[in-house]
Amino acid sequence: MKILVRPFIVFSVLMLFVVPAASAGTPKDGIVFSDPLDRNTMLNGKEMRFDVGIGSGACRLASDPDGIIYTITDRGPNIKTQDALKLMGVDFGKKKGKIFPTVNFAPTIYKLRVADGHATVLDKIQIKTSDGQQISGISNPQTEAAWDINGKELPYDPSGIDAEGIVKLSDGSFWIGEEYGPSILHISADGRVLERWVPQGVKSTLDGAGYKVEEKLPAILRMRPLNRGIESMAASPDEKFLYFAMQSPLSNPDKAAYKKGRHLRIFKIDRQAGQVIGEYVYVIDTADTFVMDNKKKKRKQNDVKISELTAVGTDELVVLERISSTTKFYRVDLASGANILGTQWDDPSTTPTLEQSDIATVDTLDKKLLMNTDDRGGMMKKIEGLAWFGQDQWIMVNDNDFGIASDPTYIVPVSMPVN
Repeated sequence: MKILVRPFIVFSVLMLFVVPAASAGTPKDGIVFSDPLDRNTMLNGKEMRFDVGIGSGACRLASDPDGIIYTITDRGPNIKTQDALKLMGVDFGKKKGKIFPTVNFAPTIYKLRVADGHATVLDKIQIKTSDGQQISGISNPQTEAAWDINGKELPYDPSGIDAEGIVKLSDGSFWIGEEYGPSILHISADGRVLERWVPQGVKSTLDGAGYKVEEKLPAILRMRPLNRGIESMAASPDEKFLYFAMQSPLSNPDKAAYKKGRHLRIFKIDRQAGQVIGEYVYVIDTADTFVMDNKKKKRKQNDVKISELTAVGTDELVVLERISSTTKFYRVDLASGANILGTQWDDPSTTPTLEQSDIATVDTLDKKLLMNTDDRGGMMKKIEGLAWFGQDQWIMVNDNDFGIASDPTYIVPVSMPVN
């Protein structure tokens, strides 16, 4: 297996990077955030400019000073090959996969102070291998082909990750939900990967990764649809437990089940024991109820996904459910549903599968709606980051996809009840 080796962009730490407060078109009380990344000249001379997308996940450590949050980027700028002509002016023909215009981007954790209508970057922590080499966001062997802007196929990077959800612990380390694998990663305060958990049966495909890989996730998760892995990560207030959700229903037994299914899995981890101890069934809403997303065309059921979790108590979670323009926030208590870990629902030979089953036949979690952005006149698109400041105070951050479609990053304080 080829191991990807290349120089990486080294970001400077901007100790007093101040971003202006909201301007026209910004969500109410929001901040427009910008951190220019790179420029690329395409084959036909067209220039693309990228702005770092910091909002794939967000969290807050309760003991931190007021206004401090942590956010994370995903794998970096990427474009579907079929969109290359429209966005880049380059025809990739029948090649399938993702184009990485900035191949040397390293997924990065941002530490921000948000106060008085400004966002200040305090630190940038690039994610690294165990020996300190910065990793990439290039596809690993569990995903699709990768290309550079000149149409050259890139070798898979077994260390490569598509970082998404993030939680920080009081010891300074982070846990990150990852979309490729799917996987979760434990990361040191300085960004080194301490270990990566993958589903049973996956470890051998990541031979050559620059860190320890452990098969600690259920094998059934190998049936996730492409790029519909884990976008969320949360920790109980006492940090004894970790939680993550699959972004979408599994392709179990096939893509038809994923495309039509509404049963989605949430997991609980005993952090000290280092093992998954709980699995619960969450039912996503029907696509037609995401009103702002259905204005121009009817959305498909598989457009609905979970992009964030926040723990407001032990086994009490706020779930971010969205398409793009409409986002809903639900509170769930894991005690309201059955623990299905190790049951027939984790056995791929079960027929019908969990994803194919009728809603009434499965013991699912109760949901309580806390907010629907449609009821507030809408907010920014693709809200993926959610940091809780206690009581009813939150900060939300969107994923701007590195500005490929000229979308800005918004950091928005909001009031939302937790009960």
